[in-house]
Amino acid sequence: MIHEQIKDDMKTAMKERNAVKLSVIRGLLAAFTNEAVVLGKKPDDKLTDDEALTILKRASNQRKDAAEQFTIGGRPDLAENEEAELVVIQSYLPAQMSAEEIKVIAEKKKAELGISDKSKMGILIGAVMKEVGASADGGAVKAVVEEILS
Repeated sequence: MIHEQIKDDMKTAMKERNAVKLSVIRGLLAAFTNEAVVLGKKPDDKLTDDEALTILKRASNQRKDAAEQFTIGGRPDLAENEEAELVVIQSYLPAQMSAEEIKVIAEKKKAELGISDKSKMGILIGAVMKEVGASADGGAVKAVVEEILS
């Protein structure tokens, strides 16, 4: 389970005195606790892997956005910190699919659903996201679907 692995990694990060990793893991564990409460569980209940992956993807997207904004704002020092945190978070996410792999799935779904124009783009994106799960970023799927439909 991802939740258990992250808890174990916190002990390792403490022993190694890895401040960045420890900070990220503590933040993730706090997010896991909050999510458990939102889902009607006890705060100390473990999340399923799917629930944990949802939180990891959210945290990953937040770090990407923050790094981008800091870079635009002329604060490379802060952007670097966000990118370091992103590396830690991504180590828990499954390997991301390439655009080519996504394209194969998107083409198959397009044929299955009989979609031929951009008006049904949202339906196709949803179907592809359901198929790929946590293995692909939503932005990458959207870009591939737009390319296929144009």
